[in-house]
Amino acid sequence: MLQAQESPVHAGLRIDGARLWKSLMDLAKIGATQKGGVCRLAFTELDKQGRDLFVGWARELGCTIRVDAIGNIFARREGTRSDLPPVVTGSHIDMQPTGGKFDGNYGVLAGL
Repeated sequence: MLQAQESPVHAGLRIDGARLWKSLMDLAKIGATQKGGVCRLAFTELDKQGRDLFVGWARELGCTIRVDAIGNIFARREGTRSDLPPVVTGSHIDMQPTGGKFDGNYGVLAGL
């Protein structure tokens, strides 16, 4: 049986589960529906509020922010070795009218 081995570069790297959960719940408050879902449609004021919250968190972590012409947010935090390619993750934080709290948001916030 193969055993997962931790890379020396990533030794000790852990996700703060409580922080991730809190971030997901804080973002889910923006556009929350009475049935426990979220409605935060793209290009609405609620979408802007969600994007602004994400950008604030990214900046607190030392990321630089770039937003393209259609509103995609690119948060970049320099690594310790600029000669290596970046690690990239992405998804979306806008929602379908009957989306759940984790629809897209988990992928974005887990990457952050």
